[in-house]
Amino acid sequence: MPTLFRFLFTIATLAAMAYAVLWTLVIMVEPRPREISTTVFPIQTAPQTP
Repeated sequence: MPTLFRFLFTIATLAAMAYAVLWTLVIMVEPRPREISTTVFPIQTAPQTP
């Protein structure tokens, strides 16, 4: 049982560290707004004919 507890504790610690890193990225990094252009091909907008 101590091995299982140690394993679960290690997994929980790694998950907490990953959560902390992601939370830090959310707080510290501000995205830069920019223009996005995408080409839409006519085959995507044409209605499907059977």
